[in-house]
Amino acid sequence: MTKTGSPQAAGAPRYARFATGSVGFTARHGLWDETQRAAAAALEDTLASLEFVRVGFGDPHGLVRSKTLTVEAFRTALHNGIDMSPGPFVFDTGHAVGVDFFAPGGGIGIPELTGAGDFLLVPDPLTFKVLPYTEAATGWVIADEYLRDGSPHPLSSRAVLRRQCERAAARGLRSVVGLEVEWYLTRLAEPAPGAAAAAVGGFGVHGEPPAVEPVNGGYQFNLDTFTDGLMHVVAPLARAVRELGLPLRTVEHESGPGQLEFTFAPMDALDAADAMLLFRTVAKQVCARLGHHASFMALPRLDRFDASGWHLHQSLFDTAADRNAFAAARGGAPLSDEGLGYLAGLLEHAAGTALFCVPTVNGYRRFDERFSLSPDRVVWSAENRGALVRVLGGPGEESTHVENRIGEPCANPYLYLGAQLAAGLDGIDRGLRPGAAAEDPHAPSAAPLPRDLAEAVTAMQDSALARDLLGKELHDCLVRLKRSEVARFEEWQAAAGPAGPGEVTAWEHREYFAAY
Repeated sequence: MTKTGSPQAAGAPRYARFATGSVGFTARHGLWDETQRAAAAALEDTLASLEFVRVGFGDPHGLVRSKTLTVEAFRTALHNGIDMSPGPFVFDTGHAVGVDFFAPGGGIGIPELTGAGDFLLVPDPLTFKVLPYTEAATGWVIADEYLRDGSPHPLSSRAVLRRQCERAAARGLRSVVGLEVEWYLTRLAEPAPGAAAAAVGGFGVHGEPPAVEPVNGGYQFNLDTFTDGLMHVVAPLARAVRELGLPLRTVEHESGPGQLEFTFAPMDALDAADAMLLFRTVAKQVCARLGHHASFMALPRLDRFDASGWHLHQSLFDTAADRNAFAAARGGAPLSDEGLGYLAGLLEHAAGTALFCVPTVNGYRRFDERFSLSPDRVVWSAENRGALVRVLGGPGEESTHVENRIGEPCANPYLYLGAQLAAGLDGIDRGLRPGAAAEDPHAPSAAPLPRDLAEAVTAMQDSALARDLLGKELHDCLVRLKRSEVARFEEWQAAAGPAGPGEVTAWEHREYFAAY
C-alpha cells in the first residue's frame, strides 16, 4: 500500500491507474480486431527488452511525427492512446500556419482544433518494429489518429487509404502494390562560409538544409562500380530494412550522382504505405549515422542532379478466384475488363489526383522537357516509360499490372495509394475504357497534367472524387496547407526575381531537402 492507501505498485507512475482503468480506450470504442488484440498481447516479451518506443503517424505531408515513450508509458498508451498536438495538421511544409487553429473549428469544421486542442494517437500493434540501429533499444510503431469520442480523426491520411481498401474488399478485391523508389545519397560536409539563406520573404521558419557533397560523378546508368562504391552505406541500410521486415528486392544506381533506386516486393496497399513511411524514415536515420544525407526531394538544387520519381506498381487480386484480376486471357487485350476499367479510372482522374502524387512545388520540375521519361500528358502505353501509366505484362501473364509514373518520392503514401485505388475503382464501377495506347507519350494534342502545384491544387478542388476520397475536413485542410506553401513560394519569387528555365530555386532546396 502507498502512504495514501492506494494499492498502486511501488515505483509505478501515480497517474497509471487513472490512465489505464478497467477498460481501455481501444476496448471501450472497439478500435481493434482480433489480430490486433493478439499482436498487442504478444508484445510483452519484446517490451521487456526495450528502453523506449517511438509512436508516430504520417502527417498530411507524408512526414512521420512521433513521440518517444518509455516502455512503461507505452504500455499505457498501447491501450489508451496518447495525447498529441495538432501542430502537424496545421503547419505547412515550412512550419508556417496554414490552418488557423484559433478560428472556430480551425476554420475547417473540426471543433477539437479550436485553440489547438489535442487528439489521441492509438498505436497499431500490427506495425510494431524494433529499430536495429539505435543507440538505445527502441521500438517503433505506427499509430492511428482518433478524436476523444473514439471516432477516426477526419484529418487522418491512413484512414483515407483504409477506407479505400475496405471498398475494394467489399467487391472481393485486394489492392496489391509494388514500390519503386528513387532517392539521393549525399555525403555530409562542413557548412560553407556565408551559406545562410538571404533574408527574403517566403522562406519557412525552419533552418538551413545540410551542406553536402556528391558521392560520385553520376551519369553512368546502373554502373556496378558506382553501386559498389556506396556499399559502405547501402549495405547497413539494406540490412536494417530487411531486419525490419520490409521486402526489399533490388538496389541499383540510377543516373544522377548518388541517385539510388530501391524496389520492394508486392504488398497489400496498407502494408505498402506503412512500409514507405518506415523506409524513408530509416533511410534518413541510418545514413545520418554514417555521415551521409538521404533525401527524397524530387530534384535538389545541386549541380548536375537528375530528377527522382516514385513509380507505383499496382494491381487488384480477386480473392474468390484466387488470381490477379488484371490478367487477361491469352490472345486478348493487354488487361482484363477490370484492368481496363482501372486504367481508365486512373486517366479520368489524373489531373484531380495529381496533388496526391506530386505534393510539392519542386516535384513539378520532373515534368520539364529535359526529363523525357517523366510524364507530362494523360496517356497510357505498353512498356513506354514516358507515359503517365505503363502497362506491364500481357495476356495470360499473372504478373500483369499497371505502373503510375507521375509520383515524386516524398509523396504522402496513404494519399497517393488511396487516390489511385479510388480512381481505379471508379473506372471499374463505371465501366470506363482507356482508349488507344499513345505512340508519343508527350504529344501536344494529349491532355496535359497540371504544370505546377497551384494548378494541381485547383484541379483537386474541382474533383468530386478527391472530395469524396478525403472528406470535407481533410480536403479543406489540404487546400489551405498547399495554398500556404504556394503563396510563400510566390512571395519569395517576387522578392528574389525570376529563376532561369528549369532552375531549382534556393527556396525549394531549403523547403524540402532536409525535411524530405
